[in-house]
Amino acid sequence: MGYDGMAKETSPLRCGGAESRSYLLSRTALLIAVGVLVPFLFHQVGIAGKIFLPLHFTVLLTGFLLGPWAGIWVGVLSPTLSFLLTGMPPFPLVLAMVPELATYGFVSGWLYKKGVGVLPSLLVAMAAGRIVLGGAMWGLARILGFSISPLAFVAGAVVTGLPGIVVQIVGIPLLLGRLGKEEVLGLGCPSGDAP
Repeated sequence: MGYDGMAKETSPLRCGGAESRSYLLSRTALLIAVGVLVPFLFHQVGIAGKIFLPLHFTVLLTGFLLGPWAGIWVGVLSPTLSFLLTGMPPFPLVLAMVPELATYGFVSGWLYKKGVGVLPSLLVAMAAGRIVLGGAMWGLARILGFSISPLAFVAGAVVTGLPGIVVQIVGIPLLLGRLGKEEVLGLGCPSGDAP
């Protein structure tokens, strides 16, 4: 699929009747930067990212705001760039988190675009991402030769991340409901005109 097809399929931003490819790209880049910066800041002040899941929040929010393809890009590039720049998430966990986060971004955006409500889309995306995380950990254990139960790993990640999961379940619907998806972070049309 060409870039034009991707932009038409994903962009909720319609300005003056035309889709704004550069606006979509700039907002995607902004959310990638947020996905790198916020977890870095959490680690700098001693707040464990695996508890509050700031990267997960950013990727899920991207899916809702910008659609499934932007959700995939933020889900792939944020943890990858974060690992390259800060070493977090650590290797080999980053290899499992990339497909997990890409799944969050895609599923939340795809379901929401199909008219599924925010909370059901969010819950299904979170479940799908955790299933993919388990599959990725299973594959990594086989390839890298370490002994880990994917089910135990995912269960531990869910228990450890309960505060972040609660923030996602409460915060994302409130944020989208209160401000509207095109007003969050100034994601509406550049001129302020309604689509």
